[in-house]
Amino acid sequence: MADIFHEVDEEVRRERLRKLWDRYGLFVLILAVLFVVAVAGWRGWEYYQNQRAAEFGSQFEAAAALAEGGKFAEAEKDFARIAADGNRGYRVLARLREAEAAIPRDRAAAAKQFEAIAADTTLDERFRDLAAVRAGLLLVDTASLSDMEKRLELVAATGRPYRHSARELLALAAFRAGDKKALQRWSELISGDAESPAQMRARVEALMVLAGIAKG
Repeated sequence: MADIFHEVDEEVRRERLRKLWDRYGLFVLILAVLFVVAVAGWRGWEYYQNQRAAEFGSQFEAAAALAEGGKFAEAEKDFARIAADGNRGYRVLARLREAEAAIPRDRAAAAKQFEAIAADTTLDERFRDLAAVRAGLLLVDTASLSDMEKRLELVAATGRPYRHSARELLALAAFRAGDKKALQRWSELISGDAESPAQMRARVEALMVLAGIAKG
């Protein structure tokens, strides 16, 4: 008797499934096909992106080799091309290296390129801070203290990755301007930061001595 009820239940389930398939079967098939197509498309896109990354990686290495070999004009052109056409990661690296390669040709132009990177809010803060420091390094001999502070004060804030270099540049700018108060401020920030490099501390202490500021 139990077998009969079991067979009836099975027949009822099959009938329900048949009705569901008649109603939704085509829809299920379409979804399945779309899923397969989407997965295949995604895999294809991943493969394409990986191939592109490898291609730009090779181009970047070749341009870097040109720069290291002193062929700055050729390297600058290659980095510019990667900065324009490369994927996101290589674009910002190529922009930085393009500016670096421009230094022997035109320091002012290179500084402007670094400034443009520092001002690009679409980039990661680390890249922007690095570019600001590089521009500051190129301009510290000619820019005013107020200009340097405008460029680097935020970069010199606690916790920023390039704060040490930014603070040293600001200390140097203060020394050049004869502003003892500003020099002391940046010197104290450097000496008070346990992560400040020892050589940097020594350099800033030397500036303090040359400026005639007694160590407090």
